[in-house]
Amino acid sequence: MNLFVLIGHQKTGSFCHAIAATAIEVLRSAGHQVVYHDLYQEGFDPVLPHEEIPKDAELDPVVRQHLDEVVAADGYIIVHPNWWGQPPAILKGWIDRVLRQGHCYEFGPEGVVGLLQGRRALVLTTSNTPRDAELALFGDPLENLWKACVFNFCGIDDFLRRNFESIILSTPEQREDWLAEVRQLVGGRFPAAG
Repeated sequence: MNLFVLIGHQKTGSFCHAIAATAIEVLRSAGHQVVYHDLYQEGFDPVLPHEEIPKDAELDPVVRQHLDEVVAADGYIIVHPNWWGQPPAILKGWIDRVLRQGHCYEFGPEGVVGLLQGRRALVLTTSNTPRDAELALFGDPLENLWKACVFNFCGIDDFLRRNFESIILSTPEQREDWLAEVRQLVGGRFPAAG
């Protein structure tokens, strides 16, 4: 399989980076091809210029590369922290610029037509608020964003998200257990070809 892995976290050495590195290790060990982008490390520009909105717009070469890789991928792993119930702005800007009409989705007479059917997605997030408090206060806006607003919109209904919390209160042992869970989740979602 050809897998697209994307991280939106500004600090190299973060637990999000450990999650991404673990996922990539599992994918490569299973014989998959991996395309990996670290949006902060690469300095991805999240600002969507008006000229880039039309379906036939000439795209920035970096945006074109990401779009081509997304369309060519069999599956996706997205890693990021929960900031105010949302992905970091750089990742939201990536969605705006890369997941384009005419390539990832289209509008038809019956409504939206997702063009990335048959693929699967895994979103791995981190947060500092304990899960019970977060659900009581806010619900789970990231689940809705990724599952309904992004992936289902693009035709992907084979979706799973796992949030690891509370990062700020976690122990090294707990983080090791979480990375073991990442190995299981990634291996289960994207097994080696038989």
